[in-house]
Amino acid sequence: MTLLTNPNRPARLAVVALLLLLTTAAGGCGLVDQTKALLFGGGGQSTATPEHLALDGIEEMNRGNYRQALDIFQEIKERYPFSEVGSLAELKAADANFHLANYQQAYILYQEFESRHPNNEAMPYVLFQMGMCHYRRIDTIDRDPAHAKNAAAAFARLNRAFPKSPYREEAEARRRAARDFLARHEMFVASFYVKTTEYEQAQGRLNYLLETYPESNIVPRAEELLAALKAGNPPKRSWRDWLPDISLGSWRKFMESISPMPGAADPNSGPI
Repeated sequence: MTLLTNPNRPARLAVVALLLLLTTAAGGCGLVDQTKALLFGGGGQSTATPEHLALDGIEEMNRGNYRQALDIFQEIKERYPFSEVGSLAELKAADANFHLANYQQAYILYQEFESRHPNNEAMPYVLFQMGMCHYRRIDTIDRDPAHAKNAAAAFARLNRAFPKSPYREEAEARRRAARDFLARHEMFVASFYVKTTEYEQAQGRLNYLLETYPESNIVPRAEELLAALKAGNPPKRSWRDWLPDISLGSWRKFMESISPMPGAADPNSGPI
């Protein structure tokens, strides 16, 4: 018998895997319906097997119903943790949380997936998404820069571990953007020290900026300010004039110039 008509379990799982690989193509929901019919018979009726639940979850993801999808994948994880689609449910539960902007929870789930399935073929995608969980929480430069540091480290780790992954270019672009953010944060702190006439501390932060983030486009302003401080000639204009844009206008403009790799920033289209 052919793959599509063989009723045994391995063939059914092969069709499920094929479908999941095609869920980002045009007509993804239609493919789900067709595969349900192939696996479970006409009329779309079947028992709630883990495979059927997985298809329902993918269908909800394709429709943007991430809360419903999350509920389904949680059910698979709780009721069928050792099924063939168990690892899929783990990954898609993380994706659903990511889409719902539950970045901390998504990160934890991606981390758990990595711990449980370190050799899974989806690992480049998982590492990319771990970076994105931090990246999406980067705030303005006057706030804690921890997420920018973690995002830069995560994207660097991805590209070291998988230098030929399809996420390499976007990961590198986002790593650079996160580092530029960190450089601007250092400029913000240095400017604050100038305001409070703590010039030695300001020089220390500027030296750190220049040594750590030499590629940042804030470097010329940092060099100008540092030269003035070393010459004993602090800027006479308002300290605010030295601040990088807190709204991150130029940083956002840089971000908008990044051309995402197909599927890289969209958990729906990641590997399964």
